Amino acid sequence: MLVAGAARAQPVTVVALGDSLTAGYGLAPEQGLVPQLQAWLVAHGNDVVIENAGVSGDTTAGGLARLDWALGPETQALIVTLGGNDMLRGLSPDEVRANLEAILTGADARGLPVLLVGMKAPTNYGPDYKAEFDAIYPELAAAHQALLVDDFFAGFVAAGADTADPASYAAWMQADGIHPNPEGVKLIVAQLGPRVQELLARVKP
Repeated sequence: MLVAGAARAQPVTVVALGDSLTAGYGLAPEQGLVPQLQAWLVAHGNDVVIENAGVSGDTTAGGLARLDWALGPETQALIVTLGGNDMLRGLSPDEVRANLEAILTGADARGLPVLLVGMKAPTNYGPDYKAEFDAIYPELAAAHQALLVDDFFAGFVAAGADTADPASYAAWMQADGIHPNPEGVKLIVAQLGPRVQELLARVKP
């Protein structure tokens, strides 16, 4: 009984698989997405460890290639935030979909609950590309019964930004216009946090 009690007392281990947005590019270590998310969850009463498996520049193909390495035996849940670099390079939505589907299938095979965090394509590749790309995340989440955050930058929209006007994001972005600054990460975490709590609730004892 003591052993069983000790096992239950261990924090839940969640792997955050992603690119520079997850890795915390351009930020001090404590200001990145994973540390801020960890702090938010602990402040809201969750006993959890978020492992940072973000690699700057990674595509969905790169994330898939290192999935087995990222998911150690202690992993109990997975957050997937990939696709931004595919989108910036104009890679085929079909390729992005296939890679993300393979990642979700790998998580399913391990019995891991998943939170899929989506990206929204810009309009410069045309309406067809945007429609195909944006549909990937909700469709895969539904097919794999994963939790979904439809837009990584939803926290900016909640704070008053206009998705049709990228300039409205400027106050919360670094100078490169791609990565959030510390205040931007805080807004993102405010939207992600409750969904991660739902993810934790799906973890099997």
